[in-house]
Amino acid sequence: MTDIPDDKSDTTPLLRLLQLVSPCLPTGGFAYSQGLEWAVEAAWVKDGKNLESWLKEILKKSMVCVDIPIFLRLYDACCAKNINAFTRWSLILLSCRETRELCQEEKDRGRAMASILRSLDLERNDAPESEGWYKVVSTCQLAGFALAAANWKISVKEATTGYLWAWIENQVLAGVKIIPLGQTQGQQILLRLSSRINTAVERGMALNDDDIGSSLPALAIGSSCHEIQYTRLFRS
Repeated sequence: MTDIPDDKSDTTPLLRLLQLVSPCLPTGGFAYSQGLEWAVEAAWVKDGKNLESWLKEILKKSMVCVDIPIFLRLYDACCAKNINAFTRWSLILLSCRETRELCQEEKDRGRAMASILRSLDLERNDAPESEGWYKVVSTCQLAGFALAAANWKISVKEATTGYLWAWIENQVLAGVKIIPLGQTQGQQILLRLSSRINTAVERGMALNDDDIGSSLPALAIGSSCHEIQYTRLFRS
């Protein structure tokens, strides 16, 4: 039997996107609840309906207003090989993480992403300036996602869609464990929330620089209280 040749078809970017958003990617997204664990402890989130409302607000006021537009700019900086813009937007993203643990999550996952990308033979691995790119990625997970997507020629819209899917999936699974919920109810919530992804991507990508930013007091309070929560399952 002959070997199966390497896939060089148009499906390769899709396969690389699936790899990036897979829970198997060892950046530890499954280990973070982003304030949700405290929200359950404080009885702000008691059931599936509350969980869905909680995540809808974060999707609308944080993902659309911060993560998506900044991801677009990080991606464009990679395509233009503009490391100054890449660095600037990474720092802006970190400044938008309102608590110590949310900022630390971004950095921790960034370090993991940098390690992974070094091992996956990205185009920049052999470039003299590659170390500068990885230095930025090691402080910002979203920057690493953008660098990988640009190098693997995943379209920016598909990459953003995948990023949102991964975030929703991790948060719903966290809710299933913490509240707790049944797997079927979790899948129903995932189905409803994922139907909002296309609109979220379009709105986020349409924002001007001056419109980037958000305010989610409940998320910030929940994350801050989670830092000193007596017992917890999640890192943040």
